[in-house]
Amino acid sequence: MTTTTDELVSYEDALATYDPVMGLEVHVELGTKTKMFCGCSTELGAAPNAQTCPTCLGMPGALPVVNAIGVESAIKIGLALHCEIAEWCRFARKNYFYPDMPKNFQTSQYDEPIAFNGYLDVQLEDGEVFRVQIERAHMEEDTGKSLHVGGATGRIHGASHSLLDYNRAGIPLIEIVTKPIEGAGERAPEVAKAYVAELRELIKALGVSEARMEQGQMRCDVNLSLRPHGREKFGTRSETKNVNSLRSVERAARFEIQRHAAVLNSGGTIIQETRHFHEDTGSTTSGRVKEEAEDYRYFPEPDLVPVAPSRDWVEELRAGLPEQPLARRNRLREEWGVNAHDMQSILNAGAIDPIVATIEAGADATSARKWWMGELARSANESGKALEDLPITPAQVARVAELVTSGDLNDKLARQVIEGVLAGEGTPDEVVEKRGLKVVSDEGALTAAVDEAIAGNPGIADKIRGGKVQAVGALVGAVMKATRGQADAARVKELILEKLGVSEG
Repeated sequence: MTTTTDELVSYEDALATYDPVMGLEVHVELGTKTKMFCGCSTELGAAPNAQTCPTCLGMPGALPVVNAIGVESAIKIGLALHCEIAEWCRFARKNYFYPDMPKNFQTSQYDEPIAFNGYLDVQLEDGEVFRVQIERAHMEEDTGKSLHVGGATGRIHGASHSLLDYNRAGIPLIEIVTKPIEGAGERAPEVAKAYVAELRELIKALGVSEARMEQGQMRCDVNLSLRPHGREKFGTRSETKNVNSLRSVERAARFEIQRHAAVLNSGGTIIQETRHFHEDTGSTTSGRVKEEAEDYRYFPEPDLVPVAPSRDWVEELRAGLPEQPLARRNRLREEWGVNAHDMQSILNAGAIDPIVATIEAGADATSARKWWMGELARSANESGKALEDLPITPAQVARVAELVTSGDLNDKLARQVIEGVLAGEGTPDEVVEKRGLKVVSDEGALTAAVDEAIAGNPGIADKIRGGKVQAVGALVGAVMKATRGQADAARVKELILEKLGVSEG
């Protein structure tokens, strides 16, 4: 009997009976200037079908040529994932029909990938490190893009017609495939999220892609199956396609665990199929029955010569690899004096690189973290942007920190300066000048403001003279109001106590 169900069992009940087994397939769009097998531009924003040629459209007689930077990027990724690099590999034709495949086959790699048998260590929220084994990383090309018009969901079901844009067809991809991930238990969804997050950091560190999931530069297919406790044979898997955020990877895995358990508990059989993830509900729905490898009729690509990277070249690339992201975070955590929880928050906010760049521009670590994780994180959240997309540079943040350290700004004024920079009013110094935001440091002006505050609040002044020193805050507030927040609050407090003949101790 083959059945499906819309019912779910609780996550706890599912894990009480079954062990989840996952396989994650991540597609990374490389940041090359041209496509994988032709010279067409990969730049975003062009008119539909403007960046195409006979080769990427699969016209008769057009011959492909391998993008050397694409091969180099693939080797870098393989090395960073501790993979073996093939001495000889070749491309294959993966045959299937779909409207956004102009050639009716995808040039990919099948049984001879360029990188294989590696691993990636990922750190979970509580600091536990989980090793994910890598099956392979191989080169291929992306498909075009279908736009389904007239329906309510943007999918083909219910649409009146479809439009095709082949600009993306042929863009270089690296597909990274894990071995079956076992033993994660109830933490399987968390492991999936942490793996994709760590892989994204690694890809960005290598400089081979910006790996922006929201722009489709990195996409994850979540394969999941369940097996009863104590059984070795894997269950039938489902494949949730093109999941494009870290949160969604975790939610998709969790939902499929609950759905599979419900089907199995009801006596049904899991269908091997692809599924679509829905961001709004956190659920998946059926796509199509999943083909096996033999259904794609793979055969060696006759128009491309094999790729045989020299060992000297491979070792040269290995020597140039950057520090592993996990090792880098551990080093920075020690240098910055933060705990694991705070470092995880910095990672989740995408603030590590901006903070590092701000420190390199002259700020101390505490100030850099303070502004990126405080005012700037708030602004990014309100605008729906990533931190790195805010219209402010690390050097400008470092300048704001410098102005605070020198006493030219206090924190309140510094926030206004940042606000001005984000609004396009110029550099921090230009904003300070235009808005007149420097701290009032003239002793004469401060003394006059203090005298006025004391004269205007005789009752509070008497309380302070009588020993209630904590009441000084009210007078400080009055001076700060009179100076539009531009006075040095600490100096104001000192002057008030001096005037009233009171010692703070």
